[in-house]
Amino acid sequence: MDIQVIKQLREETGAGIVDVKKALEDSNNIEEAKKVLAEKGLARAEKRADREVSEGLVYSYIHGEGRVGVLIELNCETSFVAKTEEFSKLAHELCLQITSMNPETVDELLDQDYIRDTGKKISELIAQLTAKTGEKISLRNFTRYSLGE
Repeated sequence: MDIQVIKQLREETGAGIVDVKKALEDSNNIEEAKKVLAEKGLARAEKRADREVSEGLVYSYIHGEGRVGVLIELNCETSFVAKTEEFSKLAHELCLQITSMNPETVDELLDQDYIRDTGKKISELIAQLTAKTGEKISLRNFTRYSLGE
C-alpha cells in the first residue's frame, strides 16, 4: 500500500491512519475509500449531536462594495478548534452561502445545497469538519444585511 496515498487520504478526510488503511484495503479504490471514510465520519458526527458547544467565534463578511454583510455565530466545544484555520474557513464559506442564497432561518440554510458543490448540503459541510475535529460544530445564529432590502 502506497504511503503517499494514505497520507493524501488522511489530509483530505481527517481520518485516522488505521481507518484509512482499512478503507483502502476494503475498497481498493481511492474514491470508494473516501466515500467509506465520509460515511464513517458522518456517523461519528451524529454521535456528538448532544454535546454542549460553548466556544466558537462571531465571524463577519462584507461582500463586494459593501452592499451585503453577514454576521454568524459558529460554535464548537473548545477554543482550540475555534482558533483553527479550518474553523475560520468554514465560517467564511457559511457567510458566502448566506450572502448568495439569502436563507431566512438556520434550518433553511442547513438544508440548502452548498453553492460550491451542489451534491452536498450545508449540514454535510459542517458534519465534515465535525468528523475531522472530533467536536460538535453548530451554527447558532446569523444575520444578513443588505442595502435596499
